[in-house]
Amino acid sequence: MQQKFVPDMRNDLTLGIMQPYFFPYLGHFSLIAAVDEWIVFDITQYTPKSWMNRNRILHPSAGWQYVTVPLSNSSISIKTKDAKVFNHLDAKTNIVGKLSHYKKKAPYFEVVNTLVHDVFDGATDDSLVHLNLRGLNAVCQYLGVPFVYRICSELNLALPDNLSPGEWAPEICSLLSASRYINPAGGQGLFDARDFTRRGISLSFAQAKEFVYSASPYQYESNLSILDVLMWNSPDVVADAVRKGIEITEKK
Repeated sequence: MQQKFVPDMRNDLTLGIMQPYFFPYLGHFSLIAAVDEWIVFDITQYTPKSWMNRNRILHPSAGWQYVTVPLSNSSISIKTKDAKVFNHLDAKTNIVGKLSHYKKKAPYFEVVNTLVHDVFDGATDDSLVHLNLRGLNAVCQYLGVPFVYRICSELNLALPDNLSPGEWAPEICSLLSASRYINPAGGQGLFDARDFTRRGISLSFAQAKEFVYSASPYQYESNLSILDVLMWNSPDVVADAVRKGIEITEKK
C-alpha cells in the first residue's frame, strides 16, 4: 500500500519544480544549487521532442547537433512518468559516437565518456524519468552540487483536478509546506504572484547567465548540454559557474 505523504514542516524550505530533463544546460544545475529540494515534475502530459529526451552538443562542422534518447511510447497521450526508453544500449552508443569526435580535442572527454556510460549502464528499468535523474545526480556528484529530490508521482499529493500550467507550482509548494519557490525567468508569464502570497510562499525567478568557454578548434555555441560544458572545462570551473550562474529576483 502506498504510504500517505507527510510534508516537511520546516518554515524555510525553498523548492524548485521542473520536468526531468536529459543532461540539461548549465543554468538548470544553477537552479538545483539554489534550492533546498528539487521536485521532479512527472505527473502531466508528456511532450515529445522536448528537452526530456534530447539535448544539444557541438556539431563538428558548424553549429550544434542533437543527442537523443528514443522512446518506445513517445506520445502526448501518456504522462511523463510513463515515458519508456526504447533501448539503452542503442541510445548510449549513438550519443557516445557523437561525443567521440572530440576525443583528441576536448580535455575532459574521458570524464564525460565515463559519465555517460555509467548513467546508461546503471539503469535498472526503462523509465526515462529514472534515466534522467541518474544523469542529473551523476553531474551533481561530479561537481559537488547537493541534489535532494523527490519524484512528484511518488508523493501521493492531493492535487485538484484540471490545474492550469501556472497553478501546479503553488499547489505543490503549499502541500509540501514550502516557504519559497524559484522558477526559471522564462516562465514568468505563467504565474500570478498572488497565488503564492495567499499561501505564505514567496515567488522568485532565476535568470541564467551565459557561461562562455573555449571549445577550440571549434566554435563555441551557447546553452548546450552540460555534457558539452563538462568536456571543455574542469570540474572546479564548471562548479564555480554553476554557483554564480543565475540571478534570482523575488516577484512582488
